[in-house]
Formats: sequence, C-alpha cells, structure tokens
Amino acid sequence: MIEQAATIFALSSGQDRAGVAIVRVSGPGAGAALAAMATGVTLPRVARRARLIDPSTSETLDDALVLWFPGPHSFTGEDVVEFHVHGGRAVVAGVLCALGRLPGARLAEPGEFTRRAFEHGKIDLTEAEGLADLIDAETESQRRLALRQLGGELHRAAEAWRTDLLQAQALVEAAIDFADEGDVSERAVADAALLAARVAEKLGVVLADANRGEILRDGFRVVIAGPPNVGKSSLINTIAKRDAAIVSPEAGTTRDIVELQLNLGGIAVNLIDTAGLREAEGNVEREGIRRGLERARTAELILWVVDADAPEAYFHPHAEIGPVPTLWVLNKSDLTTASRIALLGEKIGKGGAWIAVSASTGEGIIGLTQRIAAMASVRTRGGEVSLITTARHRQHIQACALALADFLGGKKSALEWRAEDLRRASTEIGKLVGRVDVEEILGAIFGRFCIGK
Repeated sequence: MIEQAATIFALSSGQDRAGVAIVRVSGPGAGAALAAMATGVTLPRVARRARLIDPSTSETLDDALVLWFPGPHSFTGEDVVEFHVHGGRAVVAGVLCALGRLPGARLAEPGEFTRRAFEHGKIDLTEAEGLADLIDAETESQRRLALRQLGGELHRAAEAWRTDLLQAQALVEAAIDFADEGDVSERAVADAALLAARVAEKLGVVLADANRGEILRDGFRVVIAGPPNVGKSSLINTIAKRDAAIVSPEAGTTRDIVELQLNLGGIAVNLIDTAGLREAEGNVEREGIRRGLERARTAELILWVVDADAPEAYFHPHAEIGPVPTLWVLNKSDLTTASRIALLGEKIGKGGAWIAVSASTGEGIIGLTQRIAAMASVRTRGGEVSLITTARHRQHIQACALALADFLGGKKSALEWRAEDLRRASTEIGKLVGRVDVEEILGAIFGRFCIGK
C-alpha cells in the first residue's frame, strides 16, 4: 500500500515546454509547503497571484498563480496545493527541487494522486478507470465513453445492484435464523428471490452488449490477411499514409504483426497487418503465420486481400480462422480489366462483400475506409456507449450473474448454500467498484497513470 503519511508532489501537466505548468502537492505537509513557498494565499479554492520562493535559499522561483484546497474538499481528500507556474523547464525544475527539500515531501509515484482519491472515498475504481481512459482518449467515442465512466454511470448501477443483493442476503440470513417459523422463513426466501431475479435481469441486459464498450475503448480490430505478395503491407501503408510496414516483392517479408490505430468516423480502428498465409519455409515465418491466424480469430473484421487477377483469390481459410466477418479486397485492380474484376466480384458476391482497390494508385482506398467505418459503426451501434468498458468489468459482472443463477436455481431448503451464493454475488460487485481490496487489481489500474495524476 502507498504510504499515506507522506506529502507527495509532481508535475501534473505535460512534460514539454508550455505556457503554463501545474505542480500539485498533496498530503499533511501541503499547507506547510504553501506557507514556505508563497505568502498571502489563505482563501480556499481562490486563485491568487504570488511570488514563489525557494525556502532554502530565499531565491525567487517564479511569479505564479496558487490555489489552496484544504482537505477533505479536494481531489485526493487531503490538503492540496497547486502551483500554476510558467511552463519553462528551468522554472518547473526549480519548483520541484524546492519541494523535494521540504521535510516529509517526496515525488509522487505514477497514479498516486488518483489512488489517494480512491482510498479517501472520492472516487471508486470504475471512476478511476474512466479518468485514465479520458486522459488516453483519442476519438470522440472514447471521450464519451470515458466521461460516462468518470461521471459514475457504472458506479451508480453497481451500487444499486449491491444494495439489492445485500438486502437479499439479509432476508436469507433471517430465514436461517427463523427456520423453525415456516411462514416467516418461506416469505423471506421468496422476497430474496424476487430481489435476486431483478438484479439478474439487469445484469443480463448489461452483458448482452456484444462487447460494444470494450471495442469502443480498445479499438475495432481489423486484421489484414491473405496469401503472400498480394499487397497487404502496401495496403496498410496506403491507408496510413506512411511506411508502417516493410514492402518487398519477396514472399514472406511480413513475419511479425504490424499494428496501427486510425480514427474513422469518431471510432478507433486498429489495423493489423499479418504474414501471408502459405506453407511456411522456416520457423520464424511459421510463427508469424500462427500469430496472424490468432489475431484473425479474435478480430471484428477481416480484410481478405487477394490479387484481382490471380486464381488464389478464391482461397479463404475459414477452417483456420472461423466465422469472422470478412470483406474481400481485390487489390492491384489497376493491373487487370474491369470485366475481370466484375466476374470475380460476382463469384465472391455470392458468399461475401467485396471491394476493388489499388494500393499503388490509391484507387478505391477512400471507399474501403468508408466501408470499414460503416462496419465499425454497425458493430458498435453508431458508437453507442456501454456500461462495461473493460474485461475486468465483464469478468466481475459475469461472476455475479453466475452466482445469482446458482441462487435462483438451487434448492431453497439448503439456505446456508443459498446465502453463500448471494455473498459471492455481492463480493463480485464489491470488487467491481473497489469495496473489496484486491491489491494486484489496484496496482494494475493506478499503474496506468502518469506521474502527477
């Protein structure tokens, strides 16, 4: 656990040179740091202009804006000071060095400010994850999703589920205590079953989201696959408008996964280039093909790239990949005839969607990205946000739903077992929001933050 007695400080804005930089201080020594480095700042939550000095040398460090947030009415729940200084590297370094010489003060660890906010009850785990996702958001849908989490949408739903589960637990415990009074016990169990069924129904609705939230958060995965030398790497370079993948006429050039993220229609799309599928000539290429197939099996969409004028265009390894939605991409359309493309497209059209492009000339690329964006929009219902945004959320909610299924389907005469089912269910929701302390989960979540958050 983080040492709560320490006063921590860090640069909370970006590391690069900027007009303004924010240095945050939190902990029991924040007030002393404020008194030692600035004068005249006493009113809470009011920005005041002040001369910052180094307490050890009395040297002026900067002319800054200073804000004072006495605990518990602060982000972390502790006393907090923010120094809004000029963003030059020398100014920031001088302020950090002066803070580092104060008794009991140390540089914050990654995510430590947010973790202290969690440990002081200012936010729960889902809201902390929402804050991390908002900092990382690169698309409109990711921003909306993160703001919803940060705003406590999942937190409020989880607290309502947990309240019902705890009430159901209390009813079953009462039924155990009054087992000799048949009517009272049966009524209590029946009421508990109604509460459990209500929660189970709500969880079922949340889980039936087709992983929409995870896709919006992590990206709509599009795997570019196909035989060797059909222009898969050239295609990803053309879409990305840069040399993301090595291109060579030699078969088997792509041996490792090349991945990049695009913003298509406000939705993050991960394009993944894979090794050409053929009989591998060495262990390295064989491993590249295995990794490519593995990625293809978990993709939301496969771009099956073929040479528009080659017979291997009809090959598609459904047996190895499985029923993943596929868009056939007839590449090198500039090297063949329109009638040839139309004939091939007619044959493919009986079993799938297709589009003709040329990675070398750029013909059809805009249409291809539009098709990808449209398919991503359909898969995510137009970027519609979901309560579940991470695998961790889904894991705990699924475990809760399974425990409720055990309760509702189990023998009501075995009340001790049914009480345990409800305890398991409420524990999973507790883990979801952080009411149950699991140290490795906390470390994984807060370790995602940069220093200063």
